[in-house]
Amino acid sequence: MKYFIIAGEASGDLHGSNLATQLALFDSQAQLIGWGGDKMAEKGVVIKKHIRELAFMGFVEVLLNLRTIMRNFRLCKQQIIDFNPDALILIDYPGFNLRMAEWAKKQNLKVIYYISPQVWAWKKSRVKKIRRDVDILFPILPFEQEFFQNHGVETEYFGHPLIDAIEEFQRTPPKTKLPTDKPILALLPGSRRQELKRMLPLMLNASAKYKETHHIVIGAVSLLPAELYNTQGFDVSILADQSYVLLSSADAAFVKSGTSTLEAALFKVPQVVCYKANALSVWIARKLVGKNIKYISLANLIAGKEICTELIQADLTVANMNREMDKILFPSDSRKKMLSEYDLLYKQLGGVGAPARVAQRIVEICSI
Repeated sequence: MKYFIIAGEASGDLHGSNLATQLALFDSQAQLIGWGGDKMAEKGVVIKKHIRELAFMGFVEVLLNLRTIMRNFRLCKQQIIDFNPDALILIDYPGFNLRMAEWAKKQNLKVIYYISPQVWAWKKSRVKKIRRDVDILFPILPFEQEFFQNHGVETEYFGHPLIDAIEEFQRTPPKTKLPTDKPILALLPGSRRQELKRMLPLMLNASAKYKETHHIVIGAVSLLPAELYNTQGFDVSILADQSYVLLSSADAAFVKSGTSTLEAALFKVPQVVCYKANALSVWIARKLVGKNIKYISLANLIAGKEICTELIQADLTVANMNREMDKILFPSDSRKKMLSEYDLLYKQLGGVGAPARVAQRIVEICSI
């Protein structure tokens, strides 16, 4: 059968690659094309548009790139028409993918959503669109199944795919070797240009305090221009496209809010969560989210409590970053408590096998 997959960000590319592997196992005749990145390409997906051209963050940034985004919609629609897939598989990336779902449904295509939009946090009105335009939804957070089912959305929960991604990495020892004479403090400033410009200078300045006791290593992405990683005047190393290698060796980390916070937790790396965006974008987001969502990091959202300190906007200062890192960088009750909370978090995520179970259901659904 023929599957068109759309992933618009680095995390979606990772999950799309694991799903593609499993689709090929359950469907020996699978034809896979779509939008994604290098990881999906490595697993046999023919990439029609690369994620390096798609990452726009925040309301203001989207408005500034609106012409490009509209051109992308037209291109994607034509590619789907030309391919005529048995299913359109959408992975996260809701600003783009929900519009594609609406269009695809009108074309009588089977629409499958893997990694659901976080409409429970904001824009709950989108639930009606999901119910109307999506044939089946596969969420990856344990509390999402009940939320979507209560809103009439066909939903099946099989666990979080990061469990599989990390266990697969751990089965194969990495070829890259990091220094072992001092512990490593990791900096994960994000995978988008706008994130990097805001996060990296703060992380560099905060981590400078620990240069005598720790190796400071930046988790970089090669999709971004190398000149954005300006580390002049700082004693740091850069490791590109190997965040799991870095996290598997790190003693602690400054982490930009997002999927990386959950990855750090699953690698049992004590962390300080950092987030700073365009002020107008954040103001709009806070108005839309309301008061019912207390946290922004996945680790805290899934736990339902703060297990990692979140420093957001004005609170994200070098002084505050140092204060919080001092609590967890060296042996302490705070560090011990965070690590024990990570163990509880792991148990909430459903164990291994999520991508395989989702792929099997997709093949079953498309065979009907």
